[in-house]
Amino acid sequence: MQKEYFKNKRGGFTIIEVMISIALFTIVIMTGMTALLNVNSLHNKSQNTRSIMDSLNFIMEDMSRNIRTGYNYSCFPLGAGFPNSGQGSPQDCTDGSGEALAFESSTGDPSDDKDQVIYAFDSNGNLFKAIDGGYSNDIYSSPINPSNVTFITGSGFTVVGSKPGDDQQPFVIIRLVGEITNKDKTKTQFSLQTSVSQRLIDIPAVSNPY
Repeated sequence: MQKEYFKNKRGGFTIIEVMISIALFTIVIMTGMTALLNVNSLHNKSQNTRSIMDSLNFIMEDMSRNIRTGYNYSCFPLGAGFPNSGQGSPQDCTDGSGEALAFESSTGDPSDDKDQVIYAFDSNGNLFKAIDGGYSNDIYSSPINPSNVTFITGSGFTVVGSKPGDDQQPFVIIRLVGEITNKDKTKTQFSLQTSVSQRLIDIPAVSNPY
């Protein structure tokens, strides 16, 4: 009687199939990790930009509040320097060329320019504030903007109607244009603008012709 031999065959993967599977798995994992890292980077960048924009909005609101309650607006080009002999006299800059703005605070003495509030941009793209007319310390010693914010061309002040006796209420336009340098060295541009009208009435009374 002829004996029959049966081979016990088991299913399995060849080494080539295993290598292909590992390669595909690695590609999928790397793609997923890259996407996750990109999303995390964009999230961090967005959070950083939002935080800086909140700071810039706070600066804009603080400037607007102080300017609105002040008076005797006087703007100058960057090279005027402080203290400036003309900063105590109202002065318009209707063409938007003002890179520095000096004014009396709501409690200031118009005969004393040593108590004036000054906002000024410098040539390095920083914004500074002084509350003593720039006399007792260097106005350019400590910027009020975040260190990774640089103001560029377009930032400045427009002042109209500052002179007493004219027929226009004093009006200031503030422009903050610049770049935010992110941690990865990329730059995000921004542009903020607001207008402020002096709270103290400056328009001369008009007699009723009737």
